[in-house]
Amino acid sequence: MRWKGGGVVRRLVAYEGRWVGSLGCWVARRRIGVTAGEQAFAYASAQAALVYGVTFVCVVETAGMHALLDRVPVAQAVLLVVDVYTLLMMLGFQAAAVTRPHVLGAGVLRLRDGARRDLRIPLDRIASVYHDLRFAQKGKEGEAGRGGELPSVARGVRCLRRVGGRRQAGVK
Repeated sequence: MRWKGGGVVRRLVAYEGRWVGSLGCWVARRRIGVTAGEQAFAYASAQAALVYGVTFVCVVETAGMHALLDRVPVAQAVLLVVDVYTLLMMLGFQAAAVTRPHVLGAGVLRLRDGARRDLRIPLDRIASVYHDLRFAQKGKEGEAGRGGELPSVARGVRCLRRVGGRRQAGVK
């Protein structure tokens, strides 16, 4: 009998690899998936203050827990490993947004959300573009979530869900 969760685990491991790889590209000041002749549109600055604020809180929490668990060295060491991983993940979240901008290329618009999503919309499917500053409500998958210039597609675009499965996505 074959375990059906393998695809989900593989996608989660691939996601981890993408944000870790983004850390290296961020340090090297390289962008991922932007070739010559394509136009990149950054979106990471909108989330930067929040991500850096949460990262700072994580650093304070790490120092506080390290001091509180001074008499329990095993728990202190385990929590230190978990906290360092969390800090790297927070920085990787921002690095992925910086190194993976939206891209307008020949025949396709790539809308990305860091290492999580990469939606390719053929230009012939874009009916119009409009300006919207609202944030998408939580849980509405398939909607652009940060506001700004948003495309309205004439026909749905097939996309891959976060943990597997395909669906038709349309942007308002």
